Amino acid sequence: MGVLDDRLEFAAEPIRALPPWKILIVDDEPEVHNVTRLVLGNFRFAERPLELISAYSSREAEELLSRHDDAAVVLLDVVMESEQAGLDLVRTIRQRLGNQFVRIVLRTGQPGQAPEHEVIAAYDINDYKEKTELTAQKLATTLYAALRAYRDMRTIEANRRGLEQVIRASTQVFSHQQPQQFASTVLAQLAELVGAESGALCCRISHPNGALPEHFQVIAASGEYSRHLAGNAEEKLPDAIVQSLHQAFLRKQHVFGDGHYVLHFADSHASEALLYVGESGELDEIGQRLMQVFCSNVAIAFENLHLNQELFDSQLDMVYLLAGAAESRSQETANHVRRVGMLAAMLGRLHGLDDTTCELLKYAAPLHDIGKIGIPDAILNKPGAHTAEETQVMRTHAEIGARLLGGSRRPVFRLAADIAISHHENWDGSGYPHGLAGGDIPIAGRITALADVFDALGSRRCYKEAWPEAGIRAFIAEQRGVKFDPGLVDLLFANWDQVLGLRRQLPD
Repeated sequence: MGVLDDRLEFAAEPIRALPPWKILIVDDEPEVHNVTRLVLGNFRFAERPLELISAYSSREAEELLSRHDDAAVVLLDVVMESEQAGLDLVRTIRQRLGNQFVRIVLRTGQPGQAPEHEVIAAYDINDYKEKTELTAQKLATTLYAALRAYRDMRTIEANRRGLEQVIRASTQVFSHQQPQQFASTVLAQLAELVGAESGALCCRISHPNGALPEHFQVIAASGEYSRHLAGNAEEKLPDAIVQSLHQAFLRKQHVFGDGHYVLHFADSHASEALLYVGESGELDEIGQRLMQVFCSNVAIAFENLHLNQELFDSQLDMVYLLAGAAESRSQETANHVRRVGMLAAMLGRLHGLDDTTCELLKYAAPLHDIGKIGIPDAILNKPGAHTAEETQVMRTHAEIGARLLGGSRRPVFRLAADIAISHHENWDGSGYPHGLAGGDIPIAGRITALADVFDALGSRRCYKEAWPEAGIRAFIAEQRGVKFDPGLVDLLFANWDQVLGLRRQLPD
């Protein structure tokens, strides 16, 4: 469902000079340094020059390498302050400094003290040359091979690290299934991937017709862009950034500009999104490819988000259809079950339940009386008081509802089953069907019981008129600690105006 165009559009940007390759010359003879610098003075590899750094002892070389961990090649003498100084430095580089990338070329004027086959076998070096054979041409050839190997190893490592970051970022994106969380998570992961210190923002365009919309509204933002949330991007951002947003929207492409970029997403619901990341480090070719991988994962997650939402909406329709079936048979108002769900979720949040449970409560609580489907009409819609026998039949709706819902594996229906069986239990133990008391009653049942009675008292029924607000409050206060959980009653009263607002949102 989500569609991502992986084509990239690049805004014009100045060509930046690449840094030189760092070459460390380690030798105790100054003449060797002078000759090496003379021979390599105009050397270039992959359009980059050399930066030649000199060390005249293994100790000095170690100190320099600790500061220049991006050195590409070490041209290393064997015999310096000791006969084994160069070889000892090799072990220091690989083991103590942990540098596995720098290419080490051993140069010796005394091959008898460090035989090639023994050194190659025992030490992690990359090439072995006798100084007498290193003509200017052979030194250049040796350096080409060493730099090519170093570049390729760094490229592989950058890809590995980048893919690890993309996988971690993608995992975070896939873990969020709520639309508002999704946008914020994508922005946060994007900013982290590219090192954008200032943050990022997301604009959403609903029902585009191919022409530029009047406004690009900011629906999510991070970092310093948070102050633009819910504002119009055209009014808040510099003209150059707005132009990139327009370009990405009109061309349906990602736009990589000078110091910023805009990613374009679309879905089959006739809406589009633009993700802007600014003041980030320049993306090289590897970075651009990795960003495409991340964007492809975001597109898949975007599509899955819609699929999950459609599935959830289908389940929600079923919830209200089932609840409505029970309503119509008891001739109650259409919005009663919806208000019970909304009030149950509100009380759940006030009580400290987690967001997931509160969301489930919103859709499970409306099914509290689904068992009334199994109650005969003559009893269910009787305008007067029930006889003892009729009361017994009426009370079976709690167990009927629990049986109807309990066979499902869906979390919302399993919670609804718990609510159905427990929402007529009383705090003092006088309720039914099991006579549970206090904290033994599931919290979802306690919450739904209070939400149901509060809303039912304010609604007209076949057997009563709607109660006034003062009467509802007095009854609930009287039943505090008897029928209702005292803590929940206190929360209800502390948020009374907000609770009354729910009825105004969904009147009978």
